Amino acid sequence: MIKKALKTAFPYSIPILTGFLFLGISYGIYMRALGFSAAYPIFMSMLIFAGSMEFVTASMLLGGFNPIGAALLTLMVNARHIFYGITMVSKYKNVGKKKWYLIFGMCDESFSINCSVEVPEGVDKGWFYFWVTLLNQSYWVLGATCGALLGSLVTFDSKGLEFVMTALFVVIFLDNWLKEKNYFSSLLGLGISLVCLVVFGAEKFLVPAMCMIFIVLSLARPHPEKEVA
Repeated sequence: MIKKALKTAFPYSIPILTGFLFLGISYGIYMRALGFSAAYPIFMSMLIFAGSMEFVTASMLLGGFNPIGAALLTLMVNARHIFYGITMVSKYKNVGKKKWYLIFGMCDESFSINCSVEVPEGVDKGWFYFWVTLLNQSYWVLGATCGALLGSLVTFDSKGLEFVMTALFVVIFLDNWLKEKNYFSSLLGLGISLVCLVVFGAEKFLVPAMCMIFIVLSLARPHPEKEVA
């Protein structure tokens, strides 16, 4: 059962492997360039596991002691995970103790896969979600470790590598689009995100967009009594 879930989950994680290795290596090199030892990016990738926040944490470690500011900044950067958690409540409901790791290890990419993929019959869903999450974190840790160990030996301009993740999300969106029969949710997400981007700007549109998408989808969802009727 466990091995079958691993074999099923691994192909879905291959695109993440490519993106996470590139970004993880650049993160490890970035940390070394700031003067941190290799231990910092390695253990931060294991214990924090929040890509964008790990980059931000690097600069915060060089600043003054400000735990309240750090907490607020972390909430702002990762506020989208509130909506991820709400979305995954039903999927993670009966997975046993694995739920605690699934909560900790949830990232954008794991959420995208676990939320959109229809787990094949005969494959345990809890173990499938677990392996997707663990594999993705392993790729990030591997990339960060490689960058941390080689960072002092290899120097190159990593500008533009962050676009790998943008391309990755485009591929995930297109794959989901091809599987959908009703494009309402996809078009809704694109439309609301575009409006919020224009209104709030590139740096502040994400949270308002997700709030609006959540509200509209909640209102558009059929009422349980109607479904029963």
